[in-house]
Amino acid sequence: MFISDSVKYVGVDDHEIDLFEGQFEVPNGMAYNSYVIFDDKICVMDSVDAHFGDEWLLNLKNTLESKSPDFLVVQHMEMDHSANIKKFMEAYPQTKIVASKMAFTIMKSMFGTDFSDRNIVVGEGSILELGKNAGDHSLQFVTAPNVHWPEVIMTYDKKEKILFAADAFGKFGANDYDDPEGWACEARRYYFGIVGKFGANVQAVLKKLSGLEIKTICSLHGPVLTENISYYINTYNTWSSYGVESEGVTIAYTSVYGDTKIAAEKLAELLRKKGCPKVAISDLARSDTYECIEDAFRYGKLVLATTTYCAGVFPTMREFIEHLVERNYQNRFIAFIENGSWYPLAAKGMASLFANCKNLTFAKTQVTIKVSVTDETIAQLEKLADEIVSL
Repeated sequence: MFISDSVKYVGVDDHEIDLFEGQFEVPNGMAYNSYVIFDDKICVMDSVDAHFGDEWLLNLKNTLESKSPDFLVVQHMEMDHSANIKKFMEAYPQTKIVASKMAFTIMKSMFGTDFSDRNIVVGEGSILELGKNAGDHSLQFVTAPNVHWPEVIMTYDKKEKILFAADAFGKFGANDYDDPEGWACEARRYYFGIVGKFGANVQAVLKKLSGLEIKTICSLHGPVLTENISYYINTYNTWSSYGVESEGVTIAYTSVYGDTKIAAEKLAELLRKKGCPKVAISDLARSDTYECIEDAFRYGKLVLATTTYCAGVFPTMREFIEHLVERNYQNRFIAFIENGSWYPLAAKGMASLFANCKNLTFAKTQVTIKVSVTDETIAQLEKLADEIVSL
């Protein structure tokens, strides 16, 4: 793949993986991206996952055409990007390795060496010149701590106006898979699953990037982004500031014997009839947790429906709320539907789990079911639907 006449793609696609990072379902595989920049000096951008080291080195060999690289830039030390660093350094013994100070500390832990005789430590604003003349490739480094590891750097190619963005702007899915949903859906699930907690850090990096003219984004996962760059940056700004991306309501429920499900589905029906533009409803026990998380962050209104369990919240619902809280859930409207055979306590328990979250508004209407959905329950759901659509 050619990014430009002087920037080539040498990454790999992984269709063997079932769970990314041991938890995210990736039915369409995963891409581990690596790039080569050609100038007077040759620079390789990042490595790939351990299982694809031989394929990556062969891609490099074929692209380099008997040339030797001068630099390996390591932007992120997570193993899906760093596993083959030592193997690379053995194959190209004259190459220097470029990374942040903390990255070299992590390398020593991983490989037993920080390549001290061949390393170049870079930080905010550091420059690596690949050519001898004005207008040649000049790499400017932007520190991106906790996006999403503390050692991360991004790299801006001044000549091509390419942002090598580490994991930022990445998505689930192999690059040889033509995703009919485009970039946003799996990028959103990726962002809120992995990076969501670090919104303030992402905001800090976006502020630094705002002064750069970016024509291309090369992430470590997913496609190379070349058109409408402002869309991707604005979307990341919305996500990282915990803003509302789309108008709509997320209904997430758990149901033991079916009545809570009936109530959740009835509310969804009422909301649609009343003109709600989008209602995303999910059974938390049977849905991809991280798709439910992305919906909760995508829309501005959240309804949680669950059963009282051990005088508290049903486990699957409790775990879901904990995921949201861990990712700094905020700036949202939340409503509760609870069920309990004799002493419903789920709503109180759910509310308490959000105690440390910022800028949450809770519905005035709380729906309580005692075992079965009744006409009184329907009336409560109607009232709740009216409150939601009036916002």
